[in-house]
Amino acid sequence: MPAITWEAPYCAEGNNCFRLGTDDDGNGYIAVNGQEERYLTDSLEALRTLITDIKAGKADHLL
Repeated sequence: MPAITWEAPYCAEGNNCFRLGTDDDGNGYIAVNGQEERYLTDSLEALRTLITDIKAGKADHLL
């Protein structure tokens, strides 16, 4: 398992809490709080693009 530095959990109004993390190799991670051993990973650039797109409303159709 890589050495991941996790940020504080992001929780939205009683919904699941998610955590974002990074490692020294330039990878980004997303996990459900409390289940950090089951993460999704990609490059930091891909994580940055995902967050930017979500903020821009490109995932609103999933709600």
